[in-house]
Amino acid sequence: MAESFKEADRTYTGLLAAAEKRLLVGMARRMPAVINSDHLTGLGLVSMSMVGVSYALSGRFTGALWWAVIWLALNWFGDSLDGTLARVRGHQRPRYGFYVDHVFDSFGALFVVGGLALSGRMTPIIAAVVLVAYFLLSIEIFLATYCVGKFQISYWGAGPTELRILLAIGTLVLFVKPVVTIAGTSLPLFDAGGIVAAIVLTITAVVATIRHVRELYRAEPLVSSARAQALDHLADDVLCVAE
Repeated sequence: MAESFKEADRTYTGLLAAAEKRLLVGMARRMPAVINSDHLTGLGLVSMSMVGVSYALSGRFTGALWWAVIWLALNWFGDSLDGTLARVRGHQRPRYGFYVDHVFDSFGALFVVGGLALSGRMTPIIAAVVLVAYFLLSIEIFLATYCVGKFQISYWGAGPTELRILLAIGTLVLFVKPVVTIAGTSLPLFDAGGIVAAIVLTITAVVATIRHVRELYRAEPLVSSARAQALDHLADDVLCVAE
C-alpha cells in the first residue's frame, strides 16, 4: 500500500516562502537527534491551543495577549519545522504527516477563533462565519490534493506563516486600538478582521473550486451518447478481428 502512494505536488508561493525554507532547513540540520518530527507536531498543536486559551483569558487580563503572540511563534516553530526535519533526515511519512498535520491545524483554527469569541474580542456569529469559511477552503484544498494531485499551501501571496504574522500584528494592535470605525460604525478590531477574513477565504474557495472543476472536467470530459455508441461499435469490431 505504501509503495502505491504518490505524494501530491506542494505549491507554496507565500511572500516569505524562499527565506523561510532556507531558515527551516538550517534549523533542521542543527536540531538535536533526541527531537523528532512528532515532537514538533505535538508542540504545534499544544501551542495553538494555548493561543486560544490566551485569547480567552485576555478578556479579563489584557497581558495574556503577549502570551498569545509567544504561543503563535512556538506554533510556527513546531508546525513549520516538523515536515522539514523529516525531509532533512529522510524520515518522510507522507500519509501520516499530511493527515496528522492538517487535522491538528483544523483543531488549531477552532481553538484560536473559539478563544477570540470567548474573550469578547470577536462576536460569536462572526467567529462562526470565519470558521465555516476556513473549513470550506480547507475541504477544497484537501479534495484538490487527492483529485488533482496538487497541494496548494498559499493563495494571494499568503500562506500559514504570513497569516500568523498578520494575526500577531492584530493581537499587538489590540493594546492600543481594540475598536475601529468603518463607515461611521464602531466595530471590535477582530470583528472587522474576521469579516475581511471570511470574505477572502470564501472568494478563494470559490475561485479554486471553479479552477479545479474546469481542470478535472478537461481531464475527464463527458462523452456524448452518440460518441459512446461509436466507441462501442469500434470496440466490437476490434474484438471480432481479434477473434
